[in-house]
Amino acid sequence: MGEFHPFDIATQLTKTSDFYHGHTSEAYANMIGPFGGIVASTLLRAILEHPERLGEPGALTINYAAPVANGGFDIKATPTRTNRSTQHWYIELSQNKKTVITGTAVTAERRETWSSTDISFPNVPSVNELKRASISAAPPWLNNYDIRIIKGAPLALLQSNLNNNQNSTTLQWIQDYPKRKIDFLSLTAMCDAFFPRIWVRRKEMVPIGTVSLTIYFHADSETLKAHGSREVLGHTRAIKFYDGFFDQTGELWSPDGELLATTSQFVYYKS
Repeated sequence: MGEFHPFDIATQLTKTSDFYHGHTSEAYANMIGPFGGIVASTLLRAILEHPERLGEPGALTINYAAPVANGGFDIKATPTRTNRSTQHWYIELSQNKKTVITGTAVTAERRETWSSTDISFPNVPSVNELKRASISAAPPWLNNYDIRIIKGAPLALLQSNLNNNQNSTTLQWIQDYPKRKIDFLSLTAMCDAFFPRIWVRRKEMVPIGTVSLTIYFHADSETLKAHGSREVLGHTRAIKFYDGFFDQTGELWSPDGELLATTSQFVYYKS
C-alpha cells in the first residue's frame, strides 16, 4: 500500500474543523456518481482517522440516500456512545449542505476467546487457473480490480461463457489492480465489487442502485496484514427479487479459507 495508489488517492480525506473533506475520483466513477464501495470506504476512513476511535471495525452500514455528485464533499463522523469494548458511530456525507449519505458503524476491542466458522470455504479453482475477466462497456471503477470469475458472470458486460448456473450466484477471485495490501478500507470496497444480482439472473442490464449496504468484519488488522496483497474469494447470491427491490448477500474469503467479511445489500431495480 502506498499513498499514491489510486485507491488511497480516491479515499483521501483532509480534516477541516469538525468535518473531513474529500473529493470524488474519476478512476472510481460508476454509471451515476462514484462506485458505492469507494464511498463506503471513504466514510469508514473518517472513523478510522478520528482521534476518539476505540478498537477496530466490527460492523458498518451505509445508506445511499442520493447519488454523490462529482466534486467535493464533507463527512462528519460522530461517536454516539462509547462502552468498555464497543463504540457506536453515526456518519454523514453532505454536499452543498444537503445530506447525501448516512451510515452507522460499530468499532470494537476484541479479546481472544472461543471462535468458529460455521460455513465452509467453497471448492473453487485457484486464481492462477483463471483468466482476468474481459470487460466491455463497464464503468471506470472496474478497471481498478483484477476479477476472475468462476461462475455467475453477467453476459451483458462480460465476453465469456461463465454464466453456467441457473440462479444469481457468483463466485469470483478479486484483488486491487494494481496490487495493494488489503486493509479494512479495501475490504469494504470489495464487499460492493459484485455485479448486481439481477444482471446475472436476467442476463440483461437494467437500471439499479444500492439503497443500503451492510458489512460485518470477521478479521482483525493483524489477520489482514498477514493476508498482504493476495486475492480474495467473493461468493454472493440473491434470495428474492420483489417489486423493484432485491437483496444481495455474500462472503469474502482469503485463499487459505479464512472468512474475512460477510455483507448484505438492499438494491433498487427498474424493469
